[in-house]
Amino acid sequence: MSLLCALCYKCIYKVFERGEIKLKLAIGSDHAGFNLKEAVKKHLDKKGIEYKDFGTYSEESCDYPDIAKDVALAVKNGQYDFGILICGTGIGISIAANKVRGIRAALCHDTFSAKAARAHNNANILAMGARVIGEGLACEIVDAFLSSAFEGGRHQRRVDKIHLIEDEQQ
Repeated sequence: MSLLCALCYKCIYKVFERGEIKLKLAIGSDHAGFNLKEAVKKHLDKKGIEYKDFGTYSEESCDYPDIAKDVALAVKNGQYDFGILICGTGIGISIAANKVRGIRAALCHDTFSAKAARAHNNANILAMGARVIGEGLACEIVDAFLSSAFEGGRHQRRVDKIHLIEDEQQ
């Protein structure tokens, strides 16, 4: 495989699966998403995917905006390739993450949406709701998200317009 192909997002997951490159993920949850986050971490461990857990580390009540901010900033600053955030519904944690400039957090509860979030919206954070989906589906959604590539083209134009909206708010 050529270096150019290896850098292409359409090929990145195949190259990753062979162990030639390593994805780095930032993962976090609030108390409601803690158990699902632990299941997703086990799934990532089985696949050999590197991640950092930004918390929370128990089912003790905490505030999801704190976790969302930490994960979003780590992704924005380039320390991690993608993020995964989990709360009860996925709604609050995705709203909070999307307040960080340059973050495109997508709430997904099915594999179609996870693929489209990457392919059409160049999402860089996957959000899920632990009270909405189970462990098996969550792991399938993670795989769909990570194995999908941004298609560019007309979708790039739309993502650029999202950046313009961010710029206008400065």
